Amino acid sequence: MSRLVRGELIKIVSTRTALAFAVTSVALTATNAMIVALASGTLDEVGEKQEALSGMPILLLLLGAVGAAGEFRHRTAAPAALASGAPRERLLLARATAYAITGLVVGTLMVAVSLGAGLPLLGRQSGPDLSVGAVTAVAVGLLGSSVLATMIGVAVGALLRNQILAAVGALILTFVMNPLLDRAWEGSSDYTPLGAVAVLTRMVHGPARISLAAAAIVLGAWTVGLMAAALAGERRRDLA
Repeated sequence: MSRLVRGELIKIVSTRTALAFAVTSVALTATNAMIVALASGTLDEVGEKQEALSGMPILLLLLGAVGAAGEFRHRTAAPAALASGAPRERLLLARATAYAITGLVVGTLMVAVSLGAGLPLLGRQSGPDLSVGAVTAVAVGLLGSSVLATMIGVAVGALLRNQILAAVGALILTFVMNPLLDRAWEGSSDYTPLGAVAVLTRMVHGPARISLAAAAIVLGAWTVGLMAAALAGERRRDLA
């Protein structure tokens, strides 16, 4: 299994797509910290200050989806399976593990940039200072979300096998479906993958509609469910 994971990691780091998503995620995290901390006026609530530290792991979901679906677009899925000699579902699990490691590395960079750029700026704001626990909660939420969001992306990409469909679907869910769900039932979007990510990373502030523990469970359940569906699909579908 470790050999398969190493092979998938080599493929990931050798592509410009992964580098582009990683650089963009880190850059947007730094931009968010500066904009929220400097251009949002007075931040006199803990939740508002935590929002300045939130990262952008949603792009990592797109990275996983585009990367996994790209195996079928570029017709490398079949050669990879034949060359490895491993069952297709095992190869997909190794791919998901490699992307999870990538998500962890990029998430760590986002945390470093977020705290390094955001905390000094937030120190100039009035109101209560962020406690160690509050900062740690944001960092852990960002790291966990980065890993799980990337794995969800891999599962979605393997299920759809189409890069454009996977990317457009994620964008529609974010900007169309989530607002519609909240309009029909307030807080229901928190039970979607991207809604749970927003809760865990403090991308939104205000009265809690779902607890952090519940958001972690929701995101974990989506990850397990979608990966199980993707693994089952690998056993039944042709690689071509």
